[in-house]
Amino acid sequence: MQKSSENIVPFMKKRADSLRILVVDDDELQRDLMGEHIARFGHSMLPARNGEHALALLQKNPADIDVVLMDFRMPVMDGLSAVRRMKEYPELRNTPVVMVSGAASQQEMQEGLEAGVLYYLSKPVDENILRSVLIAVARDVQQSSLLNEGFKRHKSGFSLIQTCKFKFSTMEEAECLASFAAQCFPDPRRVLPGLGELLINAVEHGNLEIGYDRKTHLLNEDLWHAEIRKRQDMEDYKDRVVDVALTHKDEGIYVIITDQGRGFEWKRYLMIDPARAGDNHGRGIAQARAMSFDRLSFNETGNQAVGFVGTQKPLEW
Repeated sequence: MQKSSENIVPFMKKRADSLRILVVDDDELQRDLMGEHIARFGHSMLPARNGEHALALLQKNPADIDVVLMDFRMPVMDGLSAVRRMKEYPELRNTPVVMVSGAASQQEMQEGLEAGVLYYLSKPVDENILRSVLIAVARDVQQSSLLNEGFKRHKSGFSLIQTCKFKFSTMEEAECLASFAAQCFPDPRRVLPGLGELLINAVEHGNLEIGYDRKTHLLNEDLWHAEIRKRQDMEDYKDRVVDVALTHKDEGIYVIITDQGRGFEWKRYLMIDPARAGDNHGRGIAQARAMSFDRLSFNETGNQAVGFVGTQKPLEW
């Protein structure tokens, strides 16, 4: 791999929700324009010319970059190839990637999702949509940090568990349980993000019945946390719980998550719809299905999710 001749200037976070963003684009004018937007949003930016250059910078200072804004089509190494290469390195595997594409098809989005792309932006990039996506990424980074902190606190020995059951009701309990329960799986760090999404969904969209459009509005107005707290004290919702069961069966591990809500149209969210690609949320189920579980299904109404991860390694010939 060619070494970059450019020096990395260490990022400095100005506030808790600021991001350190690697912008990867072969067009210098596009990089400069993106940098202007990013600066206005209070984030900091580092430029890269192509996917190979980006990998060199990421490998040199993986902890200094919170998110990668990656152009889809570039010489030397395109965006999708770069994302796939990132997943080969443990220290880069969980770095969020936002793909910027001229016109991403459903197939391209699915390929990107399976490779690890979290968000898509269409060219020319709308400043308001970029701001919305970066707010969502900052929230994801913060949630991932919380889950990983809980992950580090738990001990080994989870492989001895055959069946266990849990009940919880709050977002905080969902995050704690995700960190705990992920360690029952063969690759806890793979399962952790998807398991966290499903448990949190069971609270906010399940028991508290916050719909998709309502959440969009709450996030735009920075009222999401306040709405969660308010609903958890309301008579209609305060006694609701989420039931979780983990069990070893059929040469794998199942997690069954059941909430007490009315359900939702889960089929809409198994794939990322291009029409929703720039929304500030709505990717968790598709990501969990593509990246965290071998199989993910729901009951007819949508208030029960079943994730499965196989424990049998394929034969090597």
